[in-house]
Amino acid sequence: MFRNREVRQFAVLLSGITAIFATVGFVLHPVAGMLSLTSSAVLLVVFFAFTKGRYKSIAKISEQIDLVLHNADCLYINESDEGELAILQSEITKMTLRIREQNGALKKEKEHLADSLADIAHQLRTPLTSTNLILSLLESESDENKRKAWLKEAEELFAQMEWLLDSLLKLSRLDAGIVVFKSEQIDVNSLIYNSLRPLLIPMELHNIDLQIDVPKGIEILGDADWLSEAIQNILKNCTESAGDDGKMMIVCKDTTLFTEIAFRDNGAGFAKEDLPHLFERFYRGEKDGATGYGIGLALSKMIITRLGGTITAKNHPQGGAIFVLRFLK
Repeated sequence: MFRNREVRQFAVLLSGITAIFATVGFVLHPVAGMLSLTSSAVLLVVFFAFTKGRYKSIAKISEQIDLVLHNADCLYINESDEGELAILQSEITKMTLRIREQNGALKKEKEHLADSLADIAHQLRTPLTSTNLILSLLESESDENKRKAWLKEAEELFAQMEWLLDSLLKLSRLDAGIVVFKSEQIDVNSLIYNSLRPLLIPMELHNIDLQIDVPKGIEILGDADWLSEAIQNILKNCTESAGDDGKMMIVCKDTTLFTEIAFRDNGAGFAKEDLPHLFERFYRGEKDGATGYGIGLALSKMIITRLGGTITAKNHPQGGAIFVLRFLK
């Protein structure tokens, strides 16, 4: 306590005042001198007792801060009575809670990154293994037709890996928050047809019947390029679910509150256990032989929600799956 210069200065000042008043008191009357000395002594004892108590409280707070700096768990700072120390303790408590939250978020982010890297490695390993096998077979295959078939299959595998890496790059950019979305009026008809264009040939090859009911003149606010990416992933999912000779429907309706776009297929729908996880990253479903990488729907949801919309998926009462997008006015 006496290492504090202010305490030493106060002690010297109080001692000087005590000496002056005691001297004057003894000159006037011995009783007055003794009363001055007694009063000063009591005041000095009370001051040092109060100061010692404050120093104990400060030392306790310092210990708590040291625990925070060393990442101690179960840290709790006791509440003091009202006063400056109580305010200080309250602020330290807030700081401690904020640090814990940030540490927890960083730990979860680190775990998520590790899991994501493991998933990416797993997703790339399958097509890479298949491609290596095809290349080794090509070396010893003399049949031209088989070579062409294997080369075509290798090209498809490379296309899958390119799509996977491109999607992962987009997800990472969205996660990092470096994507700047445009805000413009988009014609829904144009948006639907631009999203459908890359899928028209596969749909024709599988003889999928497509029905579109989108009234003219409906517009939504957003980024046309990114929304087209999101809708294309949904359409791809519906195309794969519909299968050969399947049916797909795209219906849009406009209300005073929102614009809704629904995508429906007549496939097998979703398994009950898959419904809560459809938009989770790298989730591929519980069914045997599930295809895809579990990225497309996760990317679609991230894009749509970042643009202020919502997306839901469920089984249609009449069979098949239905995705519903809504954009507020």
